[in-house]
Formats: sequence, C-alpha cells, structure tokens
Amino acid sequence: MNLNEIVESQRKYYNQGETLDVSFRIAMLKKLKNSILAYEENLYDALWQDLRKSKFESYETEIGLVIDEIDLSIKKLRSWAKPKRKRTPMVHFLSYSYRYPNPYGVVLIMSPWNYPFQLTMSPLVGAIAAGNCAVIKPSKYSKATSEIMEKIIEDTFKVNYVSVVEREGGRESIQNILKERYDYIFFTGGTTVGKVVMESASKNLTPVTLELGGKSPCIVDSDANIDLAAKRIVWGKFLNCGQTCVAPDYLWVQKDVKYKLLDRMGYYITEFYGENPNISPDYPRIINDRQFDRLISYLKKGNVVIGGVYDKETRYISPTIIDNVEWDYEIMKDEIFGPIMPVLEFSTIEEVIDKLRGKEKPLAFYYFTKSKDKEKNMMIKTTSGGGCINDTIIHVASHHVPFGGVGASGMGAYHGKASFDTFTHYKSIIKKSNLLDIRFRYAPYAGKLKWLKKIMG
Repeated sequence: MNLNEIVESQRKYYNQGETLDVSFRIAMLKKLKNSILAYEENLYDALWQDLRKSKFESYETEIGLVIDEIDLSIKKLRSWAKPKRKRTPMVHFLSYSYRYPNPYGVVLIMSPWNYPFQLTMSPLVGAIAAGNCAVIKPSKYSKATSEIMEKIIEDTFKVNYVSVVEREGGRESIQNILKERYDYIFFTGGTTVGKVVMESASKNLTPVTLELGGKSPCIVDSDANIDLAAKRIVWGKFLNCGQTCVAPDYLWVQKDVKYKLLDRMGYYITEFYGENPNISPDYPRIINDRQFDRLISYLKKGNVVIGGVYDKETRYISPTIIDNVEWDYEIMKDEIFGPIMPVLEFSTIEEVIDKLRGKEKPLAFYYFTKSKDKEKNMMIKTTSGGGCINDTIIHVASHHVPFGGVGASGMGAYHGKASFDTFTHYKSIIKKSNLLDIRFRYAPYAGKLKWLKKIMG
C-alpha cells in the first residue's frame, strides 16, 4: 500500500471501534513488549552499528525505558481510560460533570536518530494506550535500528493499525508524509524541521507535540559539591557521545571553582572511558560524517584543555572540554549535540540569570548548589522544559513527571500518564437530570437579572 492507502485504511479501522476497547489496547501493549523482548539481541546489534552503543547503555537509555513505559501503561490503563467525575456548580443543580478520554484517531509519530528506538517506541506506547492508530516515520540515519523497528512493527501489528513508512526517506519524504491528514502529530527532532511540521499541521489545524532541543545550560555555583558535580556532568554530557537533546550543552561555572571542577572532570573522563576512550567499549560514536565535520569545526576557537582527539574514519571524537570560550563563537550559537563541552565562567549568579533571560528557553537546565535559597531563586527566575538540581539528564527517565520543552525547545509533554494524556482528547460533558427543569433560565428575562447575580455571585 502507498502512504495515502495506509492512512485511509487506518482511519477506516479506527472508525470500526476496535481500538476503543481497553482490553484490546492492553493486549496490544503486551504483544508489543513480547516482540521487543524477542528482538532484544537484534536491537543491541543495531544500536551498536548505528551509534556504537554498549548493551548497558542501549538498555539503560533505550530498551529499558520503553519496557518501563509499557509495564506502567498496562498496569494503569483501566484507571486512566475511565471517565473522571468533576465537581458541578450549584447553578447546574441535579447535573453531573465528567471528562471523557477519547483517542484522536490516526496519529503520526516522527522520530530522530540519536535515541532511535526509545524516541520512536515511547510515543507509540502512549498512542496505543490512548486507543489510536499510528503511522511511524523513523530516521533514515539510524538505518540498522529503523530496520529492526520496522520488523518489530510488521511482526506485531496489522498495517491498518500501526505501520512504519518511508524508513529510508529524508526531508523530501517528510514533506510527502505531511501532505496527508492526521488527527495528531508527534515530532521529535530539530527546530528547523519542527517548524515545517507545525506549518503543515496548521493547514488542517492538527494538534501537535514538538519535542525539540536547544542549548541546555549546566551551571556550577561556588558552593556546589565539586567532585560529585564533575562526575555527574561527565556522565550526562558524554552519554551517547553527547548526542542527547537534554545533554548539558555548555558549562557555566563560578570562576573561583572553575579549575578545580575541570580537573575533576578530567579525572572522571579517564575513570569512565580510560586513558584512550577510542578503545573503550562504552564510548559511542558520531552518527555520520556530516555531524562529525560540523562538530570538528567547533575546535577551531577556544583553548582545548581536555581531549580534542578525533578520527574521521571511525567518526570518533574524544570527550573534549574547551575553555576560554566567548558567547559569539559558533559553538555557542547552535545546539552542539556532540562530545564537546565549552566552558564559561561567572562571578555572581545574578549575571547568569540576566543572561539566560535574554536567550531562548532551553529543553533542560542543570544547576549545582547546596543552597536551597539559591535553588529556589533560580527556579523562580528562569524557564526551561525541565531539568535537575545537582544532577543531569535523570529527570527524563522518570515516568512520574512529564518530559517536554517550552518556547523554542518545544511544546507538549509525554512519559508515563502524560503520554496517555498527550494522545487523548478529554471531552467535557454535563449530564442533566430530567426530574426537574427550573423555569428561571428561560426567556422572558424581565426582572431576573438581580436574582441571576445573586445566584452566580
């Protein structure tokens, strides 16, 4: 079937009502989990081919997170899918208010290459749990993983329920995919394509979730636990070779503790990946030559104090820290999305807050301090999609809190129940009793206004 036929077959299937049954949804989630487990070794191989991820990192950041989402949805779905009773004001005497969760219908999920499995399957879990049909467009750059995901989907679902399309297609195929009409679009990727998605969605007033990115700051204050900060920053920055949308993009450290922090970061880079990370089985690679060349260009300015070693043939770039960086350098203009950490310094935290207020709102924000007052001040005066105090990245792994961006870093959120909510339209309904019909609300209205004000006041 071509794309239009797939979309229309899914719309027809959705209208038959089978996906509305909660028992059916649970059965499909269980079926998906079993298929993922059956292909687990294939996924490890594919993620190694695409990004050279170790089995540990592949499970930690991809497969395990998806399994966790499925298990939670299976456990909670009957509760989530029930209509929710709400309070009803006295003016609606003998009435009952409800919110009915309804699926949108046929949804489009567009995923990127950096966490190709997790960022495809996690939204899919939410779409299935909410009762939708789904069209999936994975990235062509994570070729091996996208191929395995297509096999998983084909083995698990009928085409008129969930289908992978244009697996090897690039931006031209994205334009073609967006010509079809969907009931919801969920996009994860860069801002440029995100704007294209939103523009296309606006033609049919299709609701969207955009999970984008941006330059997520990592700020270390003078009172922070420097050793622990260094350890957690190194882990968060160089996970997946820095190709993480919520990776600490740049390091902003109070000048009195800068060199101590950099020294400890160097120590933990060696502890995690050895003297030569190129031979470490735990250090991934850059996805393709285009991204590699872009990243290497950032090494031209600033003082490389750690790393700076690279090999184009294997797309290896060592964990790298650049000091003496200025705001007008190219590395500070775009999201880095790689294992290069530029370092800036500040004197007072108010300098940081003033600067951040003039920039686009980031997807994540990391602040290291022991002071609850400083923490509170920072939370009140800055805006980001999410983040951590005294750690990096871990907020993404909790299904108890929604994950998403704000402003230029995106709109909408998911994970856990938030995924179900994202793919659900909550229909507000008031059910009125037939036992009593008060004449007061009907015309003529002469002499009723003062009584209306008392009732509604």
